[in-house]
Amino acid sequence: MSYTLGVIIFAVGILVSVCLHEAGHLLTAKGFGMKATQYFAGFGPTIWSFRRGETEYGLKAVPAGGFVKIVGMTPLEDVDPADTARAFWRFPLWQRTVVLVAGSLTHFALALVIFFLAGFTTGLPNVSALHFEAETAQPVIGSVLPCVVPEFKVVDNQLRDCRPGDPVGPARAAGLRGGDRVVSLGGTPVSTYGDLVKKVRASAPGPIQVVYVRDGVRRTTTADLVATRRPAFGQAEGKLETVSAIGVAVRTPPGVTHYSVLGSVGASVAFTGESVKQTFHAVGAFPSKVPKLLDAIGGQPRDPQTPISVVGASRIGGEAIQIGQPIFFLLLLGGLNVFIGIFNLFPLLPLDGGHVAIAWYEKARSWAAARRGKEDPGRVDYNKLLPLTYLVIVLFGGLTVLTLAADIINPVRLQ
Repeated sequence: MSYTLGVIIFAVGILVSVCLHEAGHLLTAKGFGMKATQYFAGFGPTIWSFRRGETEYGLKAVPAGGFVKIVGMTPLEDVDPADTARAFWRFPLWQRTVVLVAGSLTHFALALVIFFLAGFTTGLPNVSALHFEAETAQPVIGSVLPCVVPEFKVVDNQLRDCRPGDPVGPARAAGLRGGDRVVSLGGTPVSTYGDLVKKVRASAPGPIQVVYVRDGVRRTTTADLVATRRPAFGQAEGKLETVSAIGVAVRTPPGVTHYSVLGSVGASVAFTGESVKQTFHAVGAFPSKVPKLLDAIGGQPRDPQTPISVVGASRIGGEAIQIGQPIFFLLLLGGLNVFIGIFNLFPLLPLDGGHVAIAWYEKARSWAAARRGKEDPGRVDYNKLLPLTYLVIVLFGGLTVLTLAADIINPVRLQ
């Protein structure tokens, strides 16, 4: 029951997001005095509608999006002479731009709200943890190990537990604690955790002076380094080499942080910015993921980093509720809004970004013609752009079918 409820709530959340996207176009268009004749959720045959003023509002049979009909959006549309003064193309460029990007801005605003709510309820992933690198981190001890495993061996993605006969951890024996910041080792200053590890590994087994800071007080102790077998620093596998060890782990930022209501404001802004960066990274990596989607459809294990459809996202949202992890539900819904917002700004027809690009191109072309004393070339011939528009529709439609098939045959799962 919880899974089904989660799927339904997530799907409704996506539909509401799309409807609000179109509402962004509608409200800004009306605010500037443009004529909007239709606002519908979904596509296909009309199920229900009503008219208020000059605009018809309603629900279509296929809940796969929505649309707003603004008079004069393209030269291909016949405009009633009575509506010419209120046609979209007659308004200043900046107003047309605002109307066109309002949908994407609505998605970014929704993502901010979702991440804000997550900040003081489920918590938000720590942005610094997402980019954490041990080598460049401060030399602050996160934990002091009880022993030093003589030879590196990973069991179930973790270093094996201590066993009788393993050397006692030198840091523990020397009285070091989690939170201590190492200042120097053997008289050599260290400024990063990478410096600390490299100095330890390069030192001979035996006593070494450790200067550290605890609670603002500078202290000194002696640690008795022991020999161990490890791969190269920062590597989880590879040829082992004999090095010295002190038995500490770096302090890492918490994976998830819970904020106060006020603290969630700044955290949500930071996380939205991080989501934008990750979205651009994912879009750039998309071509390399297409073969993996085909492999998943063919029965190979599904790469969790491959793109998902609305169906796949809804299923993951349902699983998140089912296993009691609403944080995944909120992060996925917020991240999806960020993706839709960015995707719609791509400078390709029929996307909003394509209309923005054409509007600014027309402006630049008219300006250049005026500078040369030539006649204004007027509006772009949309008929010439139709083949490219159809190609974009077919391409995106094919990718949608591909991700949908993968999500049905071999879905991404949280567990």
